[in-house]
Amino acid sequence: MSSQTPYKVLCVCLGNICRSPTAEVILKHFCDKQQLNVFIDSAGTSNYHPNKAPDQRSQKHALQRGYDLSSLRARQLKIQDFIEFDLILAMDEENLFNIQALFKQAHQQYSAEQIRAEIALMSEYDAIYPKQALPDPYYGGEAGFERVLDQCESSSLGWVNHFKQWLAVK
Repeated sequence: MSSQTPYKVLCVCLGNICRSPTAEVILKHFCDKQQLNVFIDSAGTSNYHPNKAPDQRSQKHALQRGYDLSSLRARQLKIQDFIEFDLILAMDEENLFNIQALFKQAHQQYSAEQIRAEIALMSEYDAIYPKQALPDPYYGGEAGFERVLDQCESSSLGWVNHFKQWLAVK
C-alpha cells in the first residue's frame, strides 16, 4: 500500500440507516483527527432502505455530539466491496455471519488475490465494549441511540490506535 492510497474501511449493519452510518462518521472523525489516510464508507446487509438518509433519531442524537449524518445514503453490501475495501467491520454477530456468507460468494467469483477485505467486529479493539455487539437501536428508545454513539466512539478509538500501529509498519 502506497502512502497515497488510502486504507479503505466499510462499516456494515443490517439496514445502513442507524449503526453503520453512525460508525462511518465517527470513525472518519477520529481518523481525520489523527491525520490517518483512511477512507470510510458504510453499507447494510439488507436492501431495506436503498438510497435513504439515516434514521432521523440517529441524525438527531449524532448532531447533538457534533456528528452530521445528513449527507449519507443507505446502500447494500455487494460482492465488489470485498475487492474494493481493505476492512469490513460488522456491527454484530448476525451482520458478521451475513458478511461472511457474501464473502464466500465473492471467493466463488474472484481469485483470492483479488479479494482484499478482512472482516472483523466493529468492537474488535474496543477497550470499553470489547468484542460486544453494537445493539440495533431501531425499535428501541433514546437510550439505544446514545449507546450506539458511545460504543461507536469507543470502538473507533480502538481502531484508530490499531491503524496507527498497523499503518506505521506499512
